[in-house]
Amino acid sequence: MNHEYTDKMVTPWGGMKEMKELIDKTGIREKLAEVPLPEGKSNNRIDAISILESFWVSIWIGCYRFSHTAVVRLDEVLRQIFGWKRVASGTTFGRFFKKFTPSLNHIVFTELYEWFFDQLQFDNYTLDVDSSVITRYGEQEGSKRGYNPNKKGRNSHHPLFAFVNDIRMVANCWNRSGNTSSSNNCIHFLEETFAILKNKKVGLFRADSGFCSENILKFIEDKKIPYVMACKLYANLQNSIYLIKKWNAIGEGLWISEIEFQQGGWSKSRRIIVIKQSEEIRPKATGKKLRTLFDKLGIDQDKVYKTRYHALVTDQSLPAVEIWEQYKRRGDAENRIKELKEDFGVQGFCMDDFCATETAMRFVMVAYNLMSLFRQLTHQKQAQPKLSTLRFNCFAVGSWISEHGRKKVLKMSVPLKRRQWYDGLFSNVQNLKLPLSLSQ
Repeated sequence: MNHEYTDKMVTPWGGMKEMKELIDKTGIREKLAEVPLPEGKSNNRIDAISILESFWVSIWIGCYRFSHTAVVRLDEVLRQIFGWKRVASGTTFGRFFKKFTPSLNHIVFTELYEWFFDQLQFDNYTLDVDSSVITRYGEQEGSKRGYNPNKKGRNSHHPLFAFVNDIRMVANCWNRSGNTSSSNNCIHFLEETFAILKNKKVGLFRADSGFCSENILKFIEDKKIPYVMACKLYANLQNSIYLIKKWNAIGEGLWISEIEFQQGGWSKSRRIIVIKQSEEIRPKATGKKLRTLFDKLGIDQDKVYKTRYHALVTDQSLPAVEIWEQYKRRGDAENRIKELKEDFGVQGFCMDDFCATETAMRFVMVAYNLMSLFRQLTHQKQAQPKLSTLRFNCFAVGSWISEHGRKKVLKMSVPLKRRQWYDGLFSNVQNLKLPLSLSQ
């Protein structure tokens, strides 16, 4: 087969026109123009909004390091689709994010997130708070040795996330040093999160055992928010669980019970739901084994060594089984974090400056929320696909721009049998009207 050359500009990402239309319909460009984004002073500068848009596009097409973003810079068709005069390079992104300060971050992201969630109609939502470990391999600011289950002894960052479970979006995100505990600075984080979602009612607060401290429990209780959190199985709680006599079977090798218990450091006793699972019947059972510190005669070895336990604290009066079911659905937050790491490059856009890294991370969250909105608009009642699936099903479309008179037209190479489906995607985005109801 012979080959020929053409001067025609072609892109493998013509489907990004859908995201361009979504950006236009949401009005986020106009909102970005209102917040105090730092602008360069050079006459040859690239405006801040174009920098952010090209950063989001880089993430959506699969870049997870600044060096990868050259793919967008070299794509003339993408530049014309989004109307950028010039496209930012990896070093431009770095210089831009380093202009942010902690106080500017607070102003920009609180205002931007608050505006974004005001455009969406949902209420009585479930707020999931979780943390994660991001391993670092250099000497980045804030990169410290701490709990790192995958790379023990390695430096890391320990970011904090808040998710609105009902609409699969990120309500807030802070970066933190790797040697901080899960609950470190959590009260200030929650105060900012509730300020962002100020017009919405929290129907349920969920968190894992790392957040089960008196300060956080009291903070949530004072706001009269129903909650369920995992408890840390300290020795005194293990002893109380060991002494439980009454268990209700709720499945094969699965039992549930409850007690009133006051953990050390708590101001009062609280309702504790305890779940017991047999390893022999349920080999994949999760939870902790009891490690009694007391020298007791006649210890039931099966009870201690062949059984796993979960303990949940709650202020709700619902049946114990419903509390357990509530908490199990918290696993979706872990799926969100996994997707942020694998598909959105939240681990990769790291700089020496701690605040710059946090700024990039928080703009990744905006990219995530826009993509989540796109998924819910275009797939609606269907299963919500991951970005990696959308990337090749929706966005990887060979395209070029042609001119008819003075009008530019994006020519998309789509097989005939797929064109109606693409028309449906464009129609769903074009029919977007804000505020938008995302009630499930």
